[in-house]
Amino acid sequence: MQNQLSFPLLDEASDRDVSSSASYGLDPAATQAALPSRDDDDLYADTLREECGVFGVFGHPDAAALTALGLHALQHRGQEAAGIVSFDDATFHSERRMGHVGDHFSSGKVMERLKGDLCVGHVRYSTTGETILRNVQPLFAELWGGGIAIAHNGNLTNAMTIRNELVRAGSIFQSTSDTETILQLIARSRAPRIMDRFVEALGQIEGAYALVAMTPKKLIGARDPLGIRPLILGTLNGAPILCSETVALDIIGAEFVREIEPGEIVICTREGIESLRPFPPQHPRPCVFEYIYFARPDSIVGGRSVYNVRKSLGQELARESGVDADVVIPVPDSGVPAAIGYATESGIPFELGIIRNHYVGRTFIEPTQHIRQLGVKLKHNANRAVVEGKRIILIDDSIVRGTTSVKIVKMMYEAGAKEVHMRIASPPITHSDYYGIDTPERDALLAAQYDLEGMRAYIGVDSLAFITVDGLYRAMGYAKRDNVNPQFTDHCFTGEYPTPLTDRNGEPRTRQLSLLAEIA
Repeated sequence: MQNQLSFPLLDEASDRDVSSSASYGLDPAATQAALPSRDDDDLYADTLREECGVFGVFGHPDAAALTALGLHALQHRGQEAAGIVSFDDATFHSERRMGHVGDHFSSGKVMERLKGDLCVGHVRYSTTGETILRNVQPLFAELWGGGIAIAHNGNLTNAMTIRNELVRAGSIFQSTSDTETILQLIARSRAPRIMDRFVEALGQIEGAYALVAMTPKKLIGARDPLGIRPLILGTLNGAPILCSETVALDIIGAEFVREIEPGEIVICTREGIESLRPFPPQHPRPCVFEYIYFARPDSIVGGRSVYNVRKSLGQELARESGVDADVVIPVPDSGVPAAIGYATESGIPFELGIIRNHYVGRTFIEPTQHIRQLGVKLKHNANRAVVEGKRIILIDDSIVRGTTSVKIVKMMYEAGAKEVHMRIASPPITHSDYYGIDTPERDALLAAQYDLEGMRAYIGVDSLAFITVDGLYRAMGYAKRDNVNPQFTDHCFTGEYPTPLTDRNGEPRTRQLSLLAEIA
């Protein structure tokens, strides 16, 4: 029986769901209203932005509801869009929306349409491709032998090179997402079985990926050979679950089983779970930014508590660059654990000297230049009772462009701070990322343009210090960085990229990864 795919079409006038089996629809004005403006530099531009989050469940009667809850727990990994695809033994059902998970997947009507006990879901912040509905994942394709839906966390560094080759050969792309490149490679494979085709496609891509995919009979998870992006396996009442972080298991009461290993493919079917390792093993290099910034602090990544790692970063920072002061103040929220660690190690009291407004979205008034200049005060406000007359140490997780740091420091002085010292719980970010973190080009990175004194003067603080690269590794439990075989992907600090940057550098495509084992 040929599988079918159903899509909702939105009635722009009433936002009612109108039955459709052929197309998507969305009000363009509503789409833009759901997204933060990238012109509002103070609020959104001067920060690292996460890649995406993925979730999949096989064989559970509440698959769609579990997926929505899991995506809600992963919302920090992507706030621009969310999508879920389900399968009910006959038809694939897809719901893809711009905006937050709770804005759309709390609707009974939406969830009722996601029938079946097999689901994959995705939350997105675009690092490759425009912010438009056709790029929202999971992406679906009808192939010879049945449909497949794919959700991808990461970024492929040779996607454009492959895309150009495929377009010249006659392929037609419907999105600008690098994830569609994987779908196209699967579709063009002449291998007889879907897993053969899947593995063949993965053998041709470079970069970072943690994938969840589903066919009518399988839930599939795959992690890139270096393990740059995280992917874990859990279970709920016997139903396998694949997701980006352990917090997505916690929210639904599921049990953690293990991490998917670098280069591993897992296949969940009615018969059980099968593991494949079709590619030559490589020295793992997971992304260190998962610990510094991206993962939720209550997640466990690589067997480490993210919260405890961030506290250790603060402790190491205090040992490396202590300074006399009256109070330690975090830049909320990501700087809080490091600030606790710094205060503990230094003996200087921890205080909440900056209060964050958690309800900031797009400004409700016309975003004139004056309003943009006030943007940081919409998000953060000084707690004058803590700051006034004090020598303060500001703790933040990172500095990207530095524009927000300038405004926060100015805000501290305006609140009466006697001295302001800034300490950063990551090394200086000197290089751009191409594996799924949305960083500016190198000429917009503060640390790539100034030395330490230049950065201090630009930000306007009395002193500035970053944790060293070896200090970062000590906080992770190592004596130092292994410069021959680095333990983590840390190119933003070192400039050492772990894979070829084929699209970026115009390098020729590397030879397809050889298969070590025949797929059963």
